[in-house]
Amino acid sequence: MTPDLAFEVHDDPPPPAVHAVDAGLDRHNLAAAPLGDVRPCAAFARRPDGVVVGGAVGRTWGDCCELLQLWVDPAHRGGGVASRLLHDFEQRAAARGCTVYYLTTLSFQAPDFYRRHGYAVRAEISGYPQGIVKYLMHKRVPAVEGA
Repeated sequence: MTPDLAFEVHDDPPPPAVHAVDAGLDRHNLAAAPLGDVRPCAAFARRPDGVVVGGAVGRTWGDCCELLQLWVDPAHRGGGVASRLLHDFEQRAAARGCTVYYLTTLSFQAPDFYRRHGYAVRAEISGYPQGIVKYLMHKRVPAVEGA
């Protein structure tokens, strides 16, 4: 270790320092992988007045698709909105050639919902407050013809 380094710990990290870490990691990652090919992907549900009442938001990269967020307003839950959003999101990714789908969810969120849609738990992390568990979930599907 270089003896002239100063080490710091912050509860409220200074934005320039966070930016330096982000930029350095981006440079490293881009040198190793074609991350410029990462593309956003999303599906939304809107009321007639245009208000978003649900959405599936993520990204694709090569044949992989990562779902980062899925949310439905409580007034619209239980009627298939989340299933439709997930389906539409996955269909868009499939049209891009994706065959590998993955996400993380917490035990109080929707692991059973994702299981019903073909996802399997690949990793489980416990130790969160109140017995909460984090799951990494994954599924593979056949390639779509013509994608």
